[in-house]
Amino acid sequence: MFVSKNLSVNENGHLTIGGIDTTQLAKKYGTPLYVMDEDLIRENCRSFKDSIDRYYGGEGLVCYASKAFCCKAMCRIMMEEGIGLDVVSEGELFTASSVGFPMDKVCFHGNNKTDEELSLAIRYGVGRIIVDNIYELERLGRLAGEAGKKVGIMYRIKPGIDAHTHDFIRTGQIDSKFGFALETGEAFEAVKKALEIENVELVGLHCHIGSQIFDIDPFVLAAEVMINFIAKIRDELGFEVKELNLGGGFGIKYTDDDTPVPYDKYMENVSVKVKELCKEKNVSLPFILIEPGRSIAAPAGITLYTVGGVKNIPNIRTYVSVDGGMCDNPRYALYKSKYDVVAANKASEPKSETVTIAGKCCESGDLIGEGMPIQKVEEGDIIAVLATGAYNYSMSSNYNRIPKPAVVMVKGGESRIAVMRENLEDIVRNDVD
Repeated sequence: MFVSKNLSVNENGHLTIGGIDTTQLAKKYGTPLYVMDEDLIRENCRSFKDSIDRYYGGEGLVCYASKAFCCKAMCRIMMEEGIGLDVVSEGELFTASSVGFPMDKVCFHGNNKTDEELSLAIRYGVGRIIVDNIYELERLGRLAGEAGKKVGIMYRIKPGIDAHTHDFIRTGQIDSKFGFALETGEAFEAVKKALEIENVELVGLHCHIGSQIFDIDPFVLAAEVMINFIAKIRDELGFEVKELNLGGGFGIKYTDDDTPVPYDKYMENVSVKVKELCKEKNVSLPFILIEPGRSIAAPAGITLYTVGGVKNIPNIRTYVSVDGGMCDNPRYALYKSKYDVVAANKASEPKSETVTIAGKCCESGDLIGEGMPIQKVEEGDIIAVLATGAYNYSMSSNYNRIPKPAVVMVKGGESRIAVMRENLEDIVRNDVD
């Protein structure tokens, strides 16, 4: 019935998440409200970890892509589940450090890391810094030397794979701001350079072909390209790459139109190709890393809103206005991303209307979605937008000086605040009188 298995309808006809009535959550914590199901987050983590253990004999590491949703609570969950972290900024790195996250399980990404960020990563002892360009390599070598340390790096490689996803979230092709290209010889020359730089150790290679991908074949092809490159490096430079990070990008179900492949199948098919090629090329099986983010967080989250008004324009459309919008979920404005919605207090009723859900920001483009089937709603109803656990809170803003919503975690039938709701004092906190 719902896109996520942790959602249901109780005897009152109300939507529940993790067994808790969402209307009661809205009443207790207010709206807009992000709700995350901790039990499902942990289940998703274990699914990926189990697949690494099964298909690579435990010789691998799952790193949660924290840009999907990052806060102290999420970092603690990952730490408790034995999951590593993929971070992309000093803010995410600091958040991880603030809860005592083991830095040897952190991969630090970014196409334009500052000296301050690199120095922080060196000081914290980050396990793998994913280097994006030669200038970063040279700066990192200098900074590591000044700190008297040697740092482990991976190169981000563009494998030239078309992942058949939205242009804005395709990252594996040659025309991308990320990484070194294989086709031009850039990546090979970069490897030679890394072997000459003191204070850095090239421990592995990384690739990421995009996001929200439903087809297994691009992942298999990317793995094939990367193993062939590892073999070329060994044959021509005499250097054996020990680790291979195959990134993330596994698709999830946002609406009934989405047909994601079980994550275990991605892992199985890719592992078969990796093992087959390593044997063929006489290459040692590398330590495998993956970086799921959306697929761990998104299905576990929903966002609750209160309906403010319903505006029917005859023969045109019906606008349902809610007390949030692009400031807490900009994905429709950015990507035309589709979501499933439910009137939480009428979840047992049929979806009899098709509406446009409009946010409260002073922007005509501030929409959660258009042509969305939903129950007949009216002022005061609670609307749940499903599968919002990733790239909603993390992409939220204070546009129009609107405070950010709270994040609530539910677990075992109980709820708790994970991130406090901002208030008006928070809005002016950094203003100078």
